[in-house]
Order: sequence, then structure tokens, then C-alpha cells
Amino acid sequence: MTHSVMTEMTKKVLAESLKRLMTTKSLNKITVQEIVDECHLNRRTFYYHFHDVYELLGWIYKEEAIAQLQTHDDCDTWQEGFLNIFLYIQKNQEICLCTFHSLGRDHLENFLYSVVYGLVKHVVITMAADMRVDETYKDFLANFYTVSFVGLLLQWIQRGMKERPEQIIRNLSVTVRGTMLNALKQYEEENS
Repeated sequence: MTHSVMTEMTKKVLAESLKRLMTTKSLNKITVQEIVDECHLNRRTFYYHFHDVYELLGWIYKEEAIAQLQTHDDCDTWQEGFLNIFLYIQKNQEICLCTFHSLGRDHLENFLYSVVYGLVKHVVITMAADMRVDETYKDFLANFYTVSFVGLLLQWIQRGMKERPEQIIRNLSVTVRGTMLNALKQYEEENS
């Protein structure tokens, strides 16, 4: 087995250990020693791969979650991508809630931001394809909507994930279709 395969396997073992611990304990109270004891590795192995528990948590979101959340390639299917985010959070409710209610919340927010930004930026680029709109404004618009969408996701988590994701996405779809296109058109008119 190659070194890179062994490294990936070790990281996955550490990740699974952290996820198991997060089902019973607050993230802030989980130690590196508990993680390595749970998966029968040693502290040196942990620190070879990660600086601390929060870096491991960031790796979990980056590697495992983003791999499951595929960005869709056309403007009409961003809703599917966004639904996948909701479904990932529902499926991994314990780890997401544990992260949300801990010092690791930044990792959850950064993960959500990176995934949502990719979806939103693609929609902006697609809508502005035949328009004269500066790249900086496209970035601004994508960031504006991403911050809004991530805020909705975080609020949904905070409120116990009771609303149906499909309904939230329907409301978003109606809102985004009108406002995003109008913002792009207005920018083009004012800067032509």
C-alpha cells in the first residue's frame, strides 16, 4: 500500500473516531487522547496528520461532505445542489449540531459557505452570460446571496431542522430568480 493511501486511511479512521465521540460529547470537551484511544492509534499519529481536533473537523467537512455534494452544471439544477446540502445536514444531524453548538461552528459555516458559493456563483455566471457585468460585481452578488443562503441554513439548524428543505428551496428559487436577474440587469444598465 502506498504512503498516500495509508495516510488517507488513517485520516478516515481518526475522522470516524471523532464523529462517534461527537454523538455522545460536546466537541469542546473531546480531546486528542480520546480520539486516538477510541480508534487505537497514538497521539503522534494524530499530530502527524492534524494540528488539533478542529483541523480534523475541518478535514471531515472538506473531504467527506463536499465529496457527497456535487455541484450541478446548469442554472435550473442549483436547487438540487442546495437540496443535497440540506440532506447532508439531516443525515449528519448529530455531527452538524455538535459542531453548531461548539467552538467549531466556524468550520461548519466555512464548509457551508464554500459549497453554497460554488452553486450560487455558477447561477450568477449563467444568468450574466450575455450581459456586460464586471467579474467583481458577479463576485459581490454571489457573496451576497451565499451569505444569505448560509444564514438561512444556520437558522434552520438552530431551529431544529423542522421546516421541509423542499419548501425552503421553493421559496429561495422564486426569490432568487427575480432579484438576481434584476440586479444583473440593473448593474448592466448603470454601467454601460
